[in-house]
Amino acid sequence: MNATSAAVTAAVTFVWLGMVLGISFLEAPLKFRAPGVTVPLGLGIGRLVFRALNAVEALLAVVVIVAVVTGGPSVPVGLAAAASVAVLAVQLAAVRPVLNRRSDRVLAGENPPRSRAHLFYVAFELAKVAALLVLGISALAA
Repeated sequence: MNATSAAVTAAVTFVWLGMVLGISFLEAPLKFRAPGVTVPLGLGIGRLVFRALNAVEALLAVVVIVAVVTGGPSVPVGLAAAASVAVLAVQLAAVRPVLNRRSDRVLAGENPPRSRAHLFYVAFELAKVAALLVLGISALAA
């Protein structure tokens, strides 16, 4: 992988990783512990925050794809980039819509049954964190 593409890939990857860690594993669980934050209020905030995060993630994924494709990637870089982007795509296309439908119901005043979709989202976040770590380290080693 050429030096410029490797540097861009590593930098963008670690920014992406930091955003995921900061929002998904710090902000999201803590907001419900703040005084006065109800479940509907927390869900409303969470939807806005995750919509923004996912939009930025999609942009960062495009930058990573371009940097990797133009840089002549090694196998680990190519696989980790593909895994990171694939996990994000599954989250956006399959898991987020389910979570949005449930949060729509809660925000409308209903009390829907608990959903396993949130657990799937967290599992995909963990997989994405692992893939991004591998990608960032592999890009630095390239």
